[in-house]
Amino acid sequence: MGRLKKTLISACLLYLAILPLIVSSAKEEDKCGGSNGRVSAAEKATTLNYKIGALFSILIAGVFGVCLPIFGLKSESNFFMFVKAFAAGVILATGFVHILPDATESLTSPCIGEEPPWGDFPMTGLVAMAGAILTMLIESFASGYLNRSRLENESKTLPVSTGGDKEEDSVHTHATQGHSHGSLLGPQDDHIDLRKKIVTQILELGIVVHSVIIGISLGVSPSVSTIKPLIAAITFHQLFEGFGLGGCISEAKFKVKKIWVMVLFFAVTAPLGIGIGIGVAEIYNENSPMALMVSGFLNAAAAGILIYMALVDLVAPLFMNHKALSSMKIQLACSFFLILGACLMSLLAIWA
Repeated sequence: MGRLKKTLISACLLYLAILPLIVSSAKEEDKCGGSNGRVSAAEKATTLNYKIGALFSILIAGVFGVCLPIFGLKSESNFFMFVKAFAAGVILATGFVHILPDATESLTSPCIGEEPPWGDFPMTGLVAMAGAILTMLIESFASGYLNRSRLENESKTLPVSTGGDKEEDSVHTHATQGHSHGSLLGPQDDHIDLRKKIVTQILELGIVVHSVIIGISLGVSPSVSTIKPLIAAITFHQLFEGFGLGGCISEAKFKVKKIWVMVLFFAVTAPLGIGIGIGVAEIYNENSPMALMVSGFLNAAAAGILIYMALVDLVAPLFMNHKALSSMKIQLACSFFLILGACLMSLLAIWA
């Protein structure tokens, strides 16, 4: 588990380290419209005020969205199942409707060129598939390691029979089995909780990748007319995404300190992107080949992660849950909230 945490932290640091590659090093205009054009000082001041307002608006929406399921809902209630269904719909739509089209647009841009492996090759699908497979492998190997550790610990705690008459052996065996079954409950529950923690951490990594990128896109926007709809759209985007992530964090049962770390990590990523965008707005070339490739690869990988996790780790377990299978009302309610979350998140794609 410690190695997995180090791997995820290293992945986050690597991601932040390659962000500068998104920024073009030249200010000159190119054939793909690298220059943002000349903007008056008054308009720059106005757009900066909007960007600073957006930074705080998105930060508050992110904190509120992720905290509501964690501190405002009981995980044992039926309503929490409906919240999970809504969250799964939000995350699924984020991957399919928001991130995947952005990645496709970046990786199929004529500004990258038509030479192999670009042009007609479906690079977006390849990277998304690789992200999904990598996520599955991380889950599989981490869960396998935890399961083997659990079995090894259990084998060390089982008492060894020393012989005796059949009656004593029978009583001893029965007692041993009772002890075994009792001891299995704790480790099995721990194993399930650890797997949920792994799933939640990978899910957050996929979400924050996209959050930083959309933050940068707002931060570099030179026009007030472009920024206004983006502020509203990204604010609701972070609110819904936070709601989805918060449901997973709540179910994973992290310690309070770890919960706040994950809450803040999610909440500050989009504002961090806005800050980066403001800082590099003068030299940023969103259509440079390097910017398109880096953002395209990151978005495609994030889409693969979110789509896999939404379907495999959120939707499937929810609808195959005993409580859902035993009640038609719960099934219908979960279906409704799943579709509602997907529809509301998809609707935001009109503006962002």
